Amino acid sequence: MTDSLSNTLIAKAAIDRRLAEIIGPVIRDLGFELVRIRLMSGKHQTLQIMAERPTGGIEVDECGEISTAVSAALDVEDPIIDAYTLEVSSPGIDRPLTRLKDFETFEGYEAKLETTELIDGRRRFRGELAGVEGDEVLINVDGSSEGQETVTLGLKFDWLSDAKLVMTDELIREMLRQRKAAEVDETKFDEIETEDAASQEEKE
Repeated sequence: MTDSLSNTLIAKAAIDRRLAEIIGPVIRDLGFELVRIRLMSGKHQTLQIMAERPTGGIEVDECGEISTAVSAALDVEDPIIDAYTLEVSSPGIDRPLTRLKDFETFEGYEAKLETTELIDGRRRFRGELAGVEGDEVLINVDGSSEGQETVTLGLKFDWLSDAKLVMTDELIREMLRQRKAAEVDETKFDEIETEDAASQEEKE
C-alpha cells in the first residue's frame, strides 16, 4: 500500500506533504488517522485537516483535541510562514477517498474518480465502487458499447489524482444509521459503567 506521506490524495502539494510529516504522527499518537490535509491560500491562509478514528467517525470534542495538539506541534516546527487559520473536521458524508481501505469500506456506493493520466481516453470516472483487488480500485461504470450495461474497471491506486463519494439518498441513510448505532452503543456503555460503579460502592 502507498505510504501515507507520499500519498497525493492525502497531501497533494509539497507544503501539504511537509505538514503531513509533522502532524501525521501527532494525530496517530492521539488514536486517529489523517484523511486529508490542504493548506488553502487566498486573502487569509487556511490549513484544513480531515481526520477520523481508525474505525471511522469523529466527534466535535475530538476535533478540538487534535487541533490543540497540532497547533502545539506546528508552533515548534513553524513550517507556515504567513498567518493561517487551522480547521479540523470530519471527512463528511460526500467524503474524499484518500486511502486504499476507503474504497473497501465504501464498496457499493457511488463515487467520482479522477486519474493523473488518460485511461481509455478519459480521466474522469463515475460509478459504483466494487472494492479493491491488490493495488487496484474497482469501479462499475456504464458500458461504452450498446447492450453492455456496466463494466468493471480496475484503476491502480497510484493513478488516482482525486476521489470522493457522491452524496446519494442511500449514502445519507447509511451515515445516519451508523450515527444512530454509535449513539446507542455509547448509551449502553455509560449504563454499564454506572452500574459497575454502584456495585463497587455497595461492596465497600
